[in-house]
Formats: sequence, C-alpha cells, structure tokens
Amino acid sequence: MTDHSPAPELLAKAETLVEALPYLQRYAGATFVVKYGGHAMGDPEAQRDFAEDVVLMKAVGINPVVVHGGGPQIGSMLKRLGVESRFVDGLRVTDEETAHIAEMVLAGSINKQIVSWIAAAGGRAVGISGKDAGLVRAEKVGRSEPDQLQGIERKVDLGFVGEPVAVDRRIIDTLSHDGIIPVIAPIGIGSDGHTYNINADTMAGAIAAALGAKRFFLLTDVAGVLDKQGELVTDLTPIDVARLRSDGTISGGMIPKLETCVAAVEAGVDAAVVLDGRVPHGMLLEIFTRRGAGTLIRKG
Repeated sequence: MTDHSPAPELLAKAETLVEALPYLQRYAGATFVVKYGGHAMGDPEAQRDFAEDVVLMKAVGINPVVVHGGGPQIGSMLKRLGVESRFVDGLRVTDEETAHIAEMVLAGSINKQIVSWIAAAGGRAVGISGKDAGLVRAEKVGRSEPDQLQGIERKVDLGFVGEPVAVDRRIIDTLSHDGIIPVIAPIGIGSDGHTYNINADTMAGAIAAALGAKRFFLLTDVAGVLDKQGELVTDLTPIDVARLRSDGTISGGMIPKLETCVAAVEAGVDAAVVLDGRVPHGMLLEIFTRRGAGTLIRKG
C-alpha cells in the first residue's frame, strides 16, 4: 500500500508555521526598529538574510524601520582620501571635511545599498536621513578626556558629532502606512543649521522611543550578553544590567549598547534585543520562536 503521508521536512515546515502563529498575531501592526551594522553588513549572505527578514516582517503586518551604521566604511573612505581619524570614547572627532565625507558614505552609498538589498528581496524601501522632513534634530555632543600632565579633565571638541534631542515621526508614519520600509542614515541637523553625525545605536534608540516600538533590535557582532561561564543571558531588566555591569560581567563596548537599550525601554519601547547580526535569520528566530536568539531587555 502506498504511503501518501507528507514528507517529514514538509511536516517540520508546517510545525514551524504553527509555532509562529501566536507571535504573528501578537505583533500584527506593531513597529520594530532595527539598528543594522557590524561585520554582517559586509557579508553578502548576511545581507541577503537581513533583507529577507525585514521584507518578511512587512509581509506579515509588522512595520520595520531600519537605522544603519557605517563606521568601518567611513574609516575606509577617510583612509583612501588620506584623512586622519581620532577617537574619543569611541566617537570619531569630526571636522567639516570629515562630516561631508561621513554624510556622503552614510546617506549616499550605504543607505542606497540597503534599499537595493530590500528591493532584491521583494520589498519596497526608501532611504532617508535624519535631515529629511526634520526627522531628527541634533545637538553637539560634549566630551572630556584626562589631561595626564595637569591631572584634570579637559574638554574635547568633537566637531560635528551630535546626539538626537527631538524626533518628528511623521515621515516614518507616512512611509510605513504606504507599505514602504524606511531606511535611515544616522545624520541629523542642529538648530544652528549644521549637519551632525550621530552614533547609529543612539539614533536608533531615540527613533524606537519616539515610535513606541514593540521591539528595538540592536544587531551587533556578538551573540548578546554572556555570563561569566560564557553562556547566553536571554532575559534582563535594567536592574539586572546595572548589577552585571557592577560585577564586571558586562564590560567594554557592550556597556554603551546596553545603556542605549535600557534608555529605549525606559522611554516606552516594549523590549530591546541585542542580537548577533551574523546568525542566519536571527531576527526571525528571536521574533517567531519560543527560544529566541539574543538577549532581551525589558522593564521588570
């Protein structure tokens, strides 16, 4: 007698869809902000996975908003043009020439590349920066560094480096309502009329807060927060983050990322997720499966 039962791999696909169903229902109509950057940006397969994830989100009723970085690409262009870079607290000191180059790379080549990846995956995207339609108003960042000779903190002029102080969400709402995925370069304009380069994590967090996003994904080059045994910590509250920072579990570049996540959550984002952007379809695993794939931060 012929066995007409479905092949096991087809049954597995059906079970995956059934597992995803409650999440599809939960997130229909929600806004997700995705900060995209890191080494995954330079890997063609990771680029394709990212674009497919974002297009699938839009197809099932989620409104994704992409905010991208581009520090390595800016550094590469500056090096090619013979412009020296200096950093303070991880922020590039940005004179007028560097600011023009950064805007060219961020709002030009990188922004349009991401738009083209989304188009290739079957989606519709529009690339903008924080300057468009007054999306992000910025103000100049102030920093200081220790003066070893005098034993004091000395103010450092970072040039045209800013931080977001106001977000006008109307252009994002308009694009999302029309079925378009906004792709945003981290550039803003100050009340003084100057253009400011903004840290992409900070910009994405501010936009997520202004949109009251259901999820804020911060894609990075590590698995998420690891405990002292090297195991992934899947759930944290702001209090947990403070405790892990004080005992040294969280250190280095993870500190400002988690500070951004905590600030977004405390400003009204339902949850923030630190996720390895190199994991194939990591965002879908985080959204639509019980296990998840990164470290989720939400209010206790």
